[in-house]
Amino acid sequence: MGNQIRTAFLLALMTVFLILVGRLIGGPSGMAIAFVLAIAMNFFSYWFSDKIVLRMYRASEVSEQQAPELYQMVGTLARRADLPMPRVFIVPNEAPNAFATGRNPQHAVVAVTQGLLKLLNKDEIMGVLAHEMAHVKNRDILVGSIAATMAGAVMMLASMARWAAIFGGGHSDDEEGGLGGLGLIVMSIIAPIGAMIIQMAISRSREYLADATGARLAGSSRGLAGALEKLGGYAKQIPMQANPSTAHMFIVSPLTGRSLKNLFSTHPPMPERIARLRGTRPQGVPPTPPSSSGTGRSSAADRGRAFWDDLSR
Repeated sequence: MGNQIRTAFLLALMTVFLILVGRLIGGPSGMAIAFVLAIAMNFFSYWFSDKIVLRMYRASEVSEQQAPELYQMVGTLARRADLPMPRVFIVPNEAPNAFATGRNPQHAVVAVTQGLLKLLNKDEIMGVLAHEMAHVKNRDILVGSIAATMAGAVMMLASMARWAAIFGGGHSDDEEGGLGGLGLIVMSIIAPIGAMIIQMAISRSREYLADATGARLAGSSRGLAGALEKLGGYAKQIPMQANPSTAHMFIVSPLTGRSLKNLFSTHPPMPERIARLRGTRPQGVPPTPPSSSGTGRSSAADRGRAFWDDLSR
């Protein structure tokens, strides 16, 4: 129920955002166009967002005969999580990364890049796959896919605003209520940032939960921690040519190293994720003082630390 509410809230939020952007760009007529676009995007993002993302990265489905080890690992994790067997895809890209998509566990997809299969050992690949299966189990994949599709629509509107400003569109007109040329340029910058902020708010907390759930499914946090350490380092050396609207779907941000886009990272800090999995504290982070509420009840932070302590044993 919580994820259904979260999905509905995301759809409503992105719809309002699209309509607002349309209103600012084109006045009432722009708002009407954006409303129609939002309705269409809601429909297509629910039913076809996974296909859009897979096609975007030229991912190819593999069978058990084509990738027996990979297929077996995914099958083992699916049984442990009490989930249907997802479809398995490989992305022809040397940047090591992975993502999951689909509208529900019955239509889930787990995709890994060729670079990830070359870089990681079996335990680390198992950890990554467990993280992605955790997203399936926690019902994150629909929300992530919808966010990617809707954010892409916002960026498309922003691009339209930029070109309208360049070619003399968007004349200041009080009756229409649209923005002038300068306003269109400003909107073309602000709109994608707004979409990224929405993605960031959705994604960051879910990554911590997926790390914890994935460690349990894999039977140990060591493989995932080691994988994140390698992936974090190689992401800087081999940045992936990824669409920013889908960045939140990957296990590590594919935009690492691009300073401007990285200002609004959809992922928690890598050292923090690794430290939580290993039951340690990142360097330079002071210990949190004990709760002083005096109620005798543990605070949410205390419970969170206890949870990660139990996980690391």
